[in-house]
Amino acid sequence: MPLESEPLRKLGFLTIGLFDEADPRRGHESTLEIIELGERLGFDSAWVRHRHLQYGISSPVAVLAAASQRTRRIELGTAVIPLGWENPLRLAEDLATVDILSGGRLNPGVSVGPPTHFEQVGPALYPDTADAEDFGYPRVRRLLDFVRGERATDFSGVEGIEVFSDRVQPHSPGLGGRLWYGGASLRSARWAGENGMNFLTSSVVKAEEPEKPEKAAKAAESENPAAAEAAVTGPAPDFADIQLSHIRTFRAHHPDGDRARVSQDLVVIPTDSATPAQRARYEEYARKRLPRTTAPQGPARMLFSPDFVGPSAQLAERLHAHAAFREIDEVAFALPFTFAHEDYVQILTDLAGALGPALGWRPVQSS
Repeated sequence: MPLESEPLRKLGFLTIGLFDEADPRRGHESTLEIIELGERLGFDSAWVRHRHLQYGISSPVAVLAAASQRTRRIELGTAVIPLGWENPLRLAEDLATVDILSGGRLNPGVSVGPPTHFEQVGPALYPDTADAEDFGYPRVRRLLDFVRGERATDFSGVEGIEVFSDRVQPHSPGLGGRLWYGGASLRSARWAGENGMNFLTSSVVKAEEPEKPEKAAKAAESENPAAAEAAVTGPAPDFADIQLSHIRTFRAHHPDGDRARVSQDLVVIPTDSATPAQRARYEEYARKRLPRTTAPQGPARMLFSPDFVGPSAQLAERLHAHAAFREIDEVAFALPFTFAHEDYVQILTDLAGALGPALGWRPVQSS
């Protein structure tokens, strides 16, 4: 079938890096092996999730430091680091260090908000300052400024035999342009654009209306409330429509406009080379998660995308029909949380060998 969008330019994948509490090294080693495989298969990027007080990667920067020494080309990202757990200045130092060690391949993705279960974890995380901590966008702004080389202190110079800098060291030129914000709302999309970040979208969005178009504003000023409401709301949007509105809002507020980078992170599982047992397990996984996609969930009205499972030719058709996918040219497809190492090998092999090319992507050739 002809492509209904621009050819896919960058293909990546996202993994959570689960491990057994009794043998954590094995799980971390599996994650590193998967990243190495991704480079051999020609993927453009590998991303790791972040989990605190769980059995997943709690220190993605450390894991990516290890990955940087076992790979040469593939870009390495975090999706995402929740900044409520971090000191922006210290994180800026770690990110710059790993970026330099990797040769400029780090793509840090971050998000804001209070740490999960903050009432329980707050006393351990911020025993003296929990009530004073700011978990909003200013925390990201601090990180951006430190990474981009803004002053962190009013002191610099020589003291005895030690030399001090007034900005974060090491400084890694270019890293500031590779910072991503993981957002699921119009407000986040707008903020990320206004602050010159890249934008990560995922398989969950906040069910909200797009920004008011001009005709809606005019109708709102009229004396016809029904016309105003119809102009603003229109038909109830589906997941793809909501995600599309976020992408367009982000780019409308970004200095680079339509050239601003967006990555889409959906759960996509090709089954071309899967065994019958694998296919059955993948289909059952998606079936159990399907009910949460039919309506917004919880007080925040979060809406989840269905998982994409099937042969690559079928998946390519579904993705080309996806309104948000047609708007982007890079993805980081998410590997399911609970699958086995051999399942990830099969999925990555089919993503690189079958689905990627069906979407117009070409693997990066090893030098």
